[in-house]
Amino acid sequence: MLNVGTTKLSSKGQVVIPEDVRKELGLEPGAQFVVMGEGDLVILKKIEAPDRSEFLALAKKVRSQARKAGVKRSDVKNAVRKVRRRG
Repeated sequence: MLNVGTTKLSSKGQVVIPEDVRKELGLEPGAQFVVMGEGDLVILKKIEAPDRSEFLALAKKVRSQARKAGVKRSDVKNAVRKVRRRG
């Protein structure tokens, strides 16, 4: 079910998400969002860290693709070092 509510922008640029919407979406204090805007549309997308099994599956896939591409650990270390120097 789509929950709809109204809110307004505070002088500090803050927006309160109505309680019924927060409950429906399981939003807790400290939840983080990506904010996208275009024209008169503002979209908030909750940022969630993947659970451990999802993360491990993704890491396995990345390692496999890196091996196929011929990327070595030393290549990654060198790339990280180079980016950190740019600071």
